[in-house]
Amino acid sequence: MTQRQRIPVQQEPAPATTLYARREPIQVRHVRGIYQKLRDAGMGISIFVYMILPWVQYNGRQAMLFDLPQRRFDIFMFSFWPQDFMFLAWALILSALALFALTVFAGRVYCGYLCPQTNWTRLFFTIERWCEGDRLQRQNLAAAPWSLNKLFRRTVKHSGWLIVSLATGLTFVGYFTPIRELIPDFFTGQIGGWAWFWIGFFTLATYGNAGFMREQVCLYMCPYARFQSVMFDANTLIVSYDEERGEPRRRGLRKTADPGEAFGDCIDCNLCVQVCPTGIDIREGLQVGCITCAACIDACDEVMTRIDRPKGLIRYTTENALAGRLQKLLRPRLIAYGAVLGALTLLFTWQLYQRVPLQLDALRDRHELYRQTSDGFIENSYRLELLNKSQRTQHYRLTLEGPDVLTLVAGPQIFPLASGEHRSVPVTVRYDPYEEPPADSRIWFRVQSLDDPRQENRHESRFIHPD
Repeated sequence: MTQRQRIPVQQEPAPATTLYARREPIQVRHVRGIYQKLRDAGMGISIFVYMILPWVQYNGRQAMLFDLPQRRFDIFMFSFWPQDFMFLAWALILSALALFALTVFAGRVYCGYLCPQTNWTRLFFTIERWCEGDRLQRQNLAAAPWSLNKLFRRTVKHSGWLIVSLATGLTFVGYFTPIRELIPDFFTGQIGGWAWFWIGFFTLATYGNAGFMREQVCLYMCPYARFQSVMFDANTLIVSYDEERGEPRRRGLRKTADPGEAFGDCIDCNLCVQVCPTGIDIREGLQVGCITCAACIDACDEVMTRIDRPKGLIRYTTENALAGRLQKLLRPRLIAYGAVLGALTLLFTWQLYQRVPLQLDALRDRHELYRQTSDGFIENSYRLELLNKSQRTQHYRLTLEGPDVLTLVAGPQIFPLASGEHRSVPVTVRYDPYEEPPADSRIWFRVQSLDDPRQENRHESRFIHPD
């Protein structure tokens, strides 16, 4: 009996898998249109304001300066100190509520028109287009071997990027260091080590984010893209493709020999994808990468005009409108956001208007409750902590309010304080025990500016005497 031979089995190696996919650079096609004009205006205004604001002077000083060593923040006519942290928290809350309300109404319109990442990336795109041409020219240049022409164009492009990045880094540091001193010191090499570090850091951050990472910041780093879906609803204005009108699509002009064969308005030109800064196809529905820049709307409207079809195949609309349902732009959630935002804004403005730029604290002497002088008088000692939070020198008058039998016998009655100056003022309050005892132990130290009577502050304390 012949022994049956076993057929050898060779196990194939498992195919290699990886979670990493190499990023393909997005070459954005330039497009013109009404929405791109709005984007250009938003980019120009925001970058201009950012660059010029540190140079603006107010009352002979830098109007916008966050002086961290002095712990003083100057914003035009206001000066804020660590004790005013409430106003900063309030302003951040108002900004968040405004962003939420805007998102509920019109989606990520902030990202498309005002976001610094979007605007600086758009500026870098413009420099790239000036140096290397439009989309097809840039693709050909990238695929071409290195030559003098390619080296020259790339050098000019990156030089422009670095100049803009350096200006951005210098301006940012100029918000924290007087910029009129920073710029000459920078070009003469006299700035300190920390200034060099932060200028270099923000220069490289701008160069990397706007020049190379670009859409990856919006897709992977920005948290706003992650929680936007929570604030969207069926009545939120978003960039949408009208599938009912556009499908079925056909490549090229919509002509066919069969009269019964019908096609939608979309000719599958793919321009909506080519102009998208994040590289998405809006025809596949709303995606996390859509920053509502409306570049696809302008591109599609231009194509519809060429083929003599109505504009609006891609447009700002709502989910309800696309489905033929009634849309409600004013709805309870948006009204609630607006009401809360309006109320908090009015309250914030009122609190800012009522703010007294004078810090006053009264501390009792902890070593003794009271003391009796050789003349028999009862005295209490206090220390007044004062901070002039206004932007100019003030002359203050100190007075005591309380029972008539108490008098202020030690301490300056009138004294000056420079802008931002802190002073500890020792004062003494006296009581004659042969007088009627004070009916109330409460006293108030009142400090009022002689230069601006509206600057007045009072602090309550207690006067202690033997029963």
